[in-house]
Amino acid sequence: MKFTAIRGTLGARDHWDGMCLYRFVTPHRIGKWYPDLLTAQRQAFAIGAGFLDERTGEFYAYKDTRLETQDPMMQDGAEGIAA
Repeated sequence: MKFTAIRGTLGARDHWDGMCLYRFVTPHRIGKWYPDLLTAQRQAFAIGAGFLDERTGEFYAYKDTRLETQDPMMQDGAEGIAA
């Protein structure tokens, strides 16, 4: 596993790759769970949570958007994971 720092509008966060599921939540919509942050960021636009600037690699979250993480080992089943 690789230890990295996530930077962007949500601020710097430290995490262990492969240990979390990620999704973005807005006041009106909830995204699917994704196995990596980059995929969650790429899909955030679909629910109006923000957008990933592919040129710079920066993620820009819209107002009132939050990032949720979940440990996959604590999950009851895999039905919430996006394929």
